Amino acid sequence: MNGSFSVLCIWLALALGCNHSTQTTASVAAKAQPLSVVNASGLTLQVADENADPSLWLSVGDEASGQKAVFILFPEHVTVRRHGTNEAEHLYLWQVGRNDSHPNWVHLDNALQYEREFAPGVHFLARVSIESDGVLYHYEFDNRSGVDFDSVQAVTDPRMLSPLFHDTRLERTYVHEPHGFDLLASDTPERLTMPLGKWLPNRYRVSYAWPAEKAHVQKQADGITFFNASYRADEPVIATVSTDRQWIMATFSRNPGNLWTNPDLTCQHADPEIALPRHSKGAVEEKTLIFRGTLDDVFSRVRQQRLALQ
Repeated sequence: MNGSFSVLCIWLALALGCNHSTQTTASVAAKAQPLSVVNASGLTLQVADENADPSLWLSVGDEASGQKAVFILFPEHVTVRRHGTNEAEHLYLWQVGRNDSHPNWVHLDNALQYEREFAPGVHFLARVSIESDGVLYHYEFDNRSGVDFDSVQAVTDPRMLSPLFHDTRLERTYVHEPHGFDLLASDTPERLTMPLGKWLPNRYRVSYAWPAEKAHVQKQADGITFFNASYRADEPVIATVSTDRQWIMATFSRNPGNLWTNPDLTCQHADPEIALPRHSKGAVEEKTLIFRGTLDDVFSRVRQQRLALQ
């Protein structure tokens, strides 16, 4: 009897101990889960905690190839130009990997947010919100310094890594002209058969607010080729159709200078900029649409939403 009781006690102790260990492990795992927000269609935005500098994973619900479909540098860099100069200056430049600069992310309803300080005295707030049809990027600047900036940009970099959207030859990436949507790279039909080593690396650009570049091809000292469209876009949006023609991803802002992509990453850029005089505040916004639909749907949504952006 005493032996049976002892065995029972040992069994209970082990069971309770295992249960306690399991609960502790589960609690730690729960605490370690990255912050995320999701919309009704299953679009999920999650902090990419494998990097210290702020970045995000965007996943498309109910799509096997849509898990972690888009990697977003939030932002890739914050760049300014001081009054009276033509030189761009990085206040911040995203770096891959872990370091001691991990921001303090905050979860606010349908949004994720953090704040940082940049020399020479610029307070920076970055907030990303999940909406019914995509993701809204919001950046606030508080210039507490005595420096006037003629230009301030926080450049968001959404990279379409999944085969669902990836478009190295720019066969499914569009901008809008007066007659409707046309392929961004329509000026360069030879890209479809050009050896990749000659086609890449490049940046393909079309002007929106800025004058169109006169040279179609510009070789850069770092080996990157700039391809410039001969026309100007009449809507501030760059859009990519998915490989199955079911989904659209499109990025736009209120008044970007140009629209461009790095086709190797198939990123989308419609980056706005503002002036930021000393002791002043400013904000800019940009949005990435991602939904099941058509280019016509993109056009109507951009028309409806762009003027509400800061």
